[in-house]
Amino acid sequence: MNKNIHPDVEEKIKRRSQNKKNTIYYKPEIVFISTFPPKVCGIATYCEDLIRSLQLKFKESFKIIICPMETGDESYQYTEKVEYRLNTSDAVSYLELADRINKNDNIQLVMLQHEFGFFNETKNGLSLFLQHLEKEIIITFHTVLPKPDQELKEKVQKISNLSKSIIVMTAISADILSNDYDIPTDKITVIPHGTHLLPFIDKTSLRTKYGFKDKKILSTFGLLGSGKNIETTLEALPEIISQNPDVMFLIIGKTHPTIIKSEGEKYRIFLKETIQRLNLEKHTFFINQYLPLDELLDYLQLTNIYLFTSKDRNQAVSGTFSYAISCGCPIVSTPIPHALEVLKEDTGIIIDFEAPDQLAAAVNLLLKNENIQEKLRLKSLEKMAPTAWENSSILHALLFQQHGKDTIKLNYTFPAINLSHLKNMTTDFGMIQFSKINKPDIDSGYTLDDNARALIAVCRHYELYRDESDLALISTYLNVIKFCQQPHGNFLNYVDQHRKFTQQNYETNLEDSNGRAIWALGYLLSIKEILPNQYSEEAELILKKSIFSLENIYSTRAMAFIIKGLYYQNSEKNIPLLKKLANRLVKMYQHEKHNDWHWFESYLTYGNSLLPEALLCAWISTKEEVYQQIASESFQFLLSKIFIKGDIRVISNKGWLQKDTAKIPETIGGEQPIDVAYTILALSAFYRVFKDEKYLQLMKNAFIWFLGKNHLNQIIYNPATGGCYDGLEEKNVNLNQGAESTVSYLMARLCFSKVPVKSLLNADHLT
Repeated sequence: MNKNIHPDVEEKIKRRSQNKKNTIYYKPEIVFISTFPPKVCGIATYCEDLIRSLQLKFKESFKIIICPMETGDESYQYTEKVEYRLNTSDAVSYLELADRINKNDNIQLVMLQHEFGFFNETKNGLSLFLQHLEKEIIITFHTVLPKPDQELKEKVQKISNLSKSIIVMTAISADILSNDYDIPTDKITVIPHGTHLLPFIDKTSLRTKYGFKDKKILSTFGLLGSGKNIETTLEALPEIISQNPDVMFLIIGKTHPTIIKSEGEKYRIFLKETIQRLNLEKHTFFINQYLPLDELLDYLQLTNIYLFTSKDRNQAVSGTFSYAISCGCPIVSTPIPHALEVLKEDTGIIIDFEAPDQLAAAVNLLLKNENIQEKLRLKSLEKMAPTAWENSSILHALLFQQHGKDTIKLNYTFPAINLSHLKNMTTDFGMIQFSKINKPDIDSGYTLDDNARALIAVCRHYELYRDESDLALISTYLNVIKFCQQPHGNFLNYVDQHRKFTQQNYETNLEDSNGRAIWALGYLLSIKEILPNQYSEEAELILKKSIFSLENIYSTRAMAFIIKGLYYQNSEKNIPLLKKLANRLVKMYQHEKHNDWHWFESYLTYGNSLLPEALLCAWISTKEEVYQQIASESFQFLLSKIFIKGDIRVISNKGWLQKDTAKIPETIGGEQPIDVAYTILALSAFYRVFKDEKYLQLMKNAFIWFLGKNHLNQIIYNPATGGCYDGLEEKNVNLNQGAESTVSYLMARLCFSKVPVKSLLNADHLT
């Protein structure tokens, strides 16, 4: 028995614990009614991608059950167990499905993918299903036809009236629903067609891999049919070839199964005859397959220009178009609504329907200027970033939460730790400073700051996982610190691509950089027992050489970095220096503290969490109570300013928080990953010391900012590359994945490696 707990209370705790063990938890279930692979169908692929993303991101939040739609003459074998099926040829099947779903108390929502052609075989089947269904239903319209006749208008209105929400993929479709069908705007949600995040791959190596070395690649893909109007490109090719004799046009995809049934390969034969008539055999290549996703994305990434020539004026959205633009392909497209909405602001070229002369002129313009191609590629990636499947899944999940009758609570799944981008950014000298999107920008050179942080992150990774490949990285980053140290022990920060110190070193205050170097050296020394001796010996020599220069540092954050480094070093001989720096922070705090302002400076700016964490480290090293008191007091003050209703919003670089107002600036945007990461590091330190689970909850709340719990509901961490975007702005995410942001994310993620997943989930009830 615990002597500090009353026996009656202890008994209640035991009973509550036993009740929890006896309770079986059922995740709320969501039924997806759609076509699914192996059926060859664009909506089947769309739904598969969406479900995969939802399951990766919210696997602890709800369970997804698939309900395939099949006609009477179809019967597919699916990769997972199928509990429900809808025979769209049989009206009774609609009623039976509604009845079965109604009887399952675990089902909270139904998601239905709507295409008019799916429901033509039974006149009132869908209407019967919606009328008898007692669960909330969300319907995604893949086609929205403008200027409907009265019958179509009434049909869509009835569907809308019987559903909780309608999803469309373009603002143009939303406007049509509102203006032409009189659907209330508050019932319509625009969630763009999802796109794939991809790591950077060199086009030249991909072309060599697939046998197209030294070729300029044009491509189109999708289920083949006359609506694709591929003959427009074929008619344009002679003019394109006259200026680009090395061009190759790839036609990727099988003929649509429905077309095969009705007319066989008539359209493909027509295309081949056109190729022969125009003598294009050496410049065209058919890939008559339904390619696996990874192979399809390879073909799109090796493409110079993607051609979308559909002649369907009413095609609301195209999955093939979305795939192409997510691969960074410059696009030449006919003016379907999807293209008109996306290909703005220098992201592509719009041509008229069935206009081979315009297509040839557009392609020749792009092929003769690689700079324009690259500009369009970058603009395309920026434009489509919000539509990544990860972001699409967040918007869907928020809609589920909204209409789930308080049964669906979102728990963001923590991604696996991934060092890929960190390694891609690292040369034999060190970690490159910046990247353009996810391509390392060697012209930006290197900094001591980034390599010091990288050293800490990789040391932590090695400490947790004993990954032998970490040792080479540790050596590289340590060597950068040694390279940057000057004869008097201080450090320079900026190194160009040729490994020369830049003029910026002599025009900038480098105290923070010097502090970060000490933090990194100290952290390495804290794990010296598991590292090769030469690393710790080198770190000790560098740190020893720097000690005399450190006493003259007065920058607030630099002193905090140094305190942390000396704390990790854990050397008695350096405790006096640690105390001297900590006492300076104490005096700063005592000077600035006033009424409801409990901080070290007269403003809150960047890297704020570092300061209370440093004093906490000083208290652990010295047991000086004043350090612990001020650490706790100042940290509580900071947390009250950066957590709003449980969500983190760090002080923006667009507007510092001033003492004289003490009012949180209303500026949105300018949030940096490094500030969120420093907050998580500090919360982790306070949690380790005080075992107060509110810090664990706040750690989680802060971390899911990276995963999309922010004002844009967009990911900041890119799971495809392992990189982290450089900032959250008011209306967009800065897609560059530089060293600072990538390492900051990794530092934050590694704080959770020893925290059980159940603890993170159970922390939701904490305040």
